[in-house]
Amino acid sequence: MSMPDGTMTRAHVSEARERLATSPFLLVDVELPEGSPPAGQPLAHLLGLEAEDLEWLGAEGESARAEFFGDSAAFVVPAIEAGEVVHVHLVVTERYLVTVHRGAARLVENLVARFPNERPADAVAMLFLLLDEALETYRESAVQALLDVEDLEDEVFRRRQPEQVYRLARLRRTAARLHHTLLPYHRVTEETVTRRMMSGNFPEERQRLVREYQRTARLVLTDIESLQEAARRAFGTYSSLVSGDQNGVINRLAIVSTIFLPLTFLTGFFGMNFAYLTNELESGAVFWLLAVGLQVAFLAVALYVLHRTGLWRRLRDDDGRTDED
Repeated sequence: MSMPDGTMTRAHVSEARERLATSPFLLVDVELPEGSPPAGQPLAHLLGLEAEDLEWLGAEGESARAEFFGDSAAFVVPAIEAGEVVHVHLVVTERYLVTVHRGAARLVENLVARFPNERPADAVAMLFLLLDEALETYRESAVQALLDVEDLEDEVFRRRQPEQVYRLARLRRTAARLHHTLLPYHRVTEETVTRRMMSGNFPEERQRLVREYQRTARLVLTDIESLQEAARRAFGTYSSLVSGDQNGVINRLAIVSTIFLPLTFLTGFFGMNFAYLTNELESGAVFWLLAVGLQVAFLAVALYVLHRTGLWRRLRDDDGRTDED
C-alpha cells in the first residue's frame, strides 16, 4: 500500500522489493503460508532488507522483540486472533513499514481500515497505530473474558454444576495466557522505546506517540490483572459455597450420630452375655421395658430436644436454600 493516498496493490516479492527501494511512506504486508517455513533465501534478503539482524524475519517461534538499528527498528508484536496468540513481525524506517505474518491477520486489516480516519503522517505514526491495534486485541479478549467470569459467578450463586469449575479453569487459563504473552513484550518494548526517547534527537511528536502507547499498554495490563483477580474470586466463591454445603452435611451426620450413639450403646449392652442379664432379666416384660422402652424413650427425648432447640428447623431451612440454589 502506497501512502498517504492509500493506493493498495497485490504484487510479487520482486516488485515489493523495488518499491521498498524507491517509494516513500509504504506499507508492505507479507502473508506467509501457515505451517511451512519459507524456502530459499531469508525473507529480509528477498525484500532487499540487508541487515544481518533481520534474518529472523518471518521465522516461526520468535519471542517478543523490540530493537533499534540506527535509522530502522524491528518488532515481534503479539496479538489475539480468534482466541489464539499470533505474532506479527515488523520492520519500520522513515520511509516504509513491513509487516510479516502467517495466514490472514485481522490486525493488519483493522490497521488499513483506520487509515481514512487516522491518516498517519509517516511510517512511524503508522507503526504506533499498529501497536495500538495489537493492544486493542488484548483489551477486547480481556474484557470479554471478564464478562464471562462475572456471568459464570452469577450462575454459581443460582445453581452450582460440575462443569462450571471447568469453565472457570479455562477462563483462568485465558487470563494467564494473556498476561504471560503480553508482559514480556511490554517490558522489552518499554525498555527499548524509553532508551530511544532519552536520546536528544527524538522528535517531540514521536515522544507523544510513545507516551500514548505506554499509557494504553498499562491500561491493557490493568484489564488483564483485573481478569485474573476476578477469576480467582470466582474460584473462591465456588469453593466457599461447596464448603458450606459440606459443612451442612457434616452437621446433619453429627446430629444423626448423636441420636443413634446411645441406641447403639443400649443394643451392645443388652447383647452382652454375663450373669445378671442371663439370670435376672429373663421375663419378656423386662426385655420390652429395658431393651425397647429405653431406646424409644431416648429417641423421643432426642427428637424433643431437636424441636425445642430449633436444630431440626435450621437443617430443614439449609436444605431448602440448597434446593433453591
